[in-house]
Amino acid sequence: MEVLIEEILGYGLVVIIIAITVIIYLRKNKKDSKKTQEKVDIAKEEGLFEPVSLHPFINLDTCIGSGACISDCPEKDILGIVDGKATVIQASNCVGHGACFHACPVEAISLRIGTETRGVDLPHVNQSFETNMKGVYIAGELGGMGLIKNSVEQGEQAVENIYKNKKEAKEGVLDLVIVGAGPAGISASLNSKKLGLKSVTLEQDTLGGTVYTYPRNKLVMTAPMHLPLYGKVKLYDTNKDELLDLWNKVITENDLEIHEKTKVEEIIPQKDETFKVITNTGNTYIANHVLLAIGRRGSPRKLSIPGEMMSKVAYRLLEPERIKDQRILVVGGGDSAIEAALQLKDQNKVSLSYRKDKFARLKPRNRESILDADKDGSVELILNSNVKAIDEKVVSVEVEGERRSLENDLVYIFIGGELPTNFLQKAGVEITKRFAYIVKKHD
Repeated sequence: MEVLIEEILGYGLVVIIIAITVIIYLRKNKKDSKKTQEKVDIAKEEGLFEPVSLHPFINLDTCIGSGACISDCPEKDILGIVDGKATVIQASNCVGHGACFHACPVEAISLRIGTETRGVDLPHVNQSFETNMKGVYIAGELGGMGLIKNSVEQGEQAVENIYKNKKEAKEGVLDLVIVGAGPAGISASLNSKKLGLKSVTLEQDTLGGTVYTYPRNKLVMTAPMHLPLYGKVKLYDTNKDELLDLWNKVITENDLEIHEKTKVEEIIPQKDETFKVITNTGNTYIANHVLLAIGRRGSPRKLSIPGEMMSKVAYRLLEPERIKDQRILVVGGGDSAIEAALQLKDQNKVSLSYRKDKFARLKPRNRESILDADKDGSVELILNSNVKAIDEKVVSVEVEGERRSLENDLVYIFIGGELPTNFLQKAGVEITKRFAYIVKKHD
């Protein structure tokens, strides 16, 4: 009898412990869910909830709430858990690493661009990366793929398909012209060399494309990738400088022909099914195939004001550590503008002009840092303002209807870029607005 009582007491104790554990677990989940929901509400108020580019989409029917996507995301407050299911918090701050996509154990996350209500202009591209214009291919960001790893894969695969459809060699005709030397373009250039294609790569700016304009030490990759003629790149938590060093290494070792500062102005289809590629340098190339590996922004958006063509005006910031003792105006209210102002403020006198009365869609860290800089006087924030004219020594800014003249040496403009729609349409490439478009590994 005593043994039975002891067993009953033992089982009862176990039940009590389990019950207490469950109650604590449920309370914690409820508390965490409440915190996450509060963050979602704040994100909606600040305009951070709606995505602006590539972002995670969660299938709530599949999600098991493991939290793997949250722990693997290198950014803060992009994802959270509410009532045992993952939810997006600050979708507009997603930088597109894709770590959440790879971490989810039940594949409940897909990567999308656009939403059910906000469409995104995308060119027509088939499974072989060929557009509706036979012979013109697209890989990387322009086709909707912002992930560096997957852009690299697309560049390699696109060239594989071009090689399969290789035309008979002709005197003075290249097999391939690659437009853009970012992740997709570099991968394509390496694979073209590997397969023995006669090609050239043209880059309107500098090696690395959009990646080159990122701030130093900016995290750009979270997973390994494969590069043609190099093999597996075993880099984790890779920053911009590490990636650029790698690309410079493989380009030098494989003697790739990449022409920087060479912008393609027009791609003209010829009657013999070749393409005439016209550049801003005056050089013209004839090729059987063209691979477009350019960014979605194309050319930077401009203010269209007097003096904007002056040499002291720039649309990207390179080597900020070399800029000292200058009076600088940064124009814009996005992360690029904020990061530029923060990088320049320690060695220069920096002002930042933004047309609205408060910032929206900023990464929390950038928002906090720029407001702190305004408080300590290291950056002068000029909100509700519009730049009206740029002169050699001053900049004219309209603030709430009144004109101000700022002494100035340099102007940096970060107000976004424009999809190269006209450029694509001139080449015969069709573009369609797509809603909630799912980006797959081969897209």
